[in-house]
Amino acid sequence: MSFEGSSSAALAEQRVDARGVLAVRRRAGRTRIERLVQEGAAKIRLPESAGDPLEAVLINTAGGLTGGDRLSWTVSVGDEAHAMLTTQACEKLYRSSGGEAASTITLDVGAGASLAWLPQETIQYNGSAFRRTIVANLAPGARCLLVEATLFGRLAMGESVERGLFRDRWRVFSGGHLVHAEDFALGPDVSSRLAGLATTGGATAIATVLALRDDVEDLVDPARAIIGDRGGASAWRIGETGKFLARIIAEDGYGLRRRLVPLLQMLNGSAGLPKVWSI
Repeated sequence: MSFEGSSSAALAEQRVDARGVLAVRRRAGRTRIERLVQEGAAKIRLPESAGDPLEAVLINTAGGLTGGDRLSWTVSVGDEAHAMLTTQACEKLYRSSGGEAASTITLDVGAGASLAWLPQETIQYNGSAFRRTIVANLAPGARCLLVEATLFGRLAMGESVERGLFRDRWRVFSGGHLVHAEDFALGPDVSSRLAGLATTGGATAIATVLALRDDVEDLVDPARAIIGDRGGASAWRIGETGKFLARIIAEDGYGLRRRLVPLLQMLNGSAGLPKVWSI
């Protein structure tokens, strides 16, 4: 199995090339849709809501991603507007016959606005190859909550990931200044790398949670009480921007959710979690 480049056979096969765009603005006292674009397998649905935040559910109708697939989401939240986005289900990364699947997420949050990016978990299967890029641009005074959780196989189903590629790149800007950057790369020997103490010590479920807001110092102690000793949480000030960062590791998806759900509920306040998280 090759994880480099794309074979001619793979290029000849049908591949996902999907794009979803959602722009919202505050009008008449609440957040409303300004622009919605759906192309290919990318669909966006908006459950009924009595008020803010506007809730949107992102759907990949292809049912997963494999080598050569491309999926992009672009979200813009106007000044003083409030939005919460999630996915209909876990995104599944299937075995690649050549090349990488790629997901690109672009988020723009206006002054005084808030965005909660709360997708459900990404599940990597053995032999898959995946690259994700997240770029977020926040105006001064904007608030943002970002989470990405990943399961390397599903322990309850007897699945494990021996080989594959997983690459995750985050770039977050506030007021035009870079406030968070990280690059996580794993593979091709996934299981042996996860076994290392510098990664997860054999745990196969991980989550990263990032919050940019004013009161980050107040979040650390309650977050650490939820996370326990399998992860951590810290807060900083970068110029005028408050930054909270948490990591969680667990043996499986159930163990991860047991701590991730209350952490996100605490961080997202009265908005809580998207409806689909409880289905």
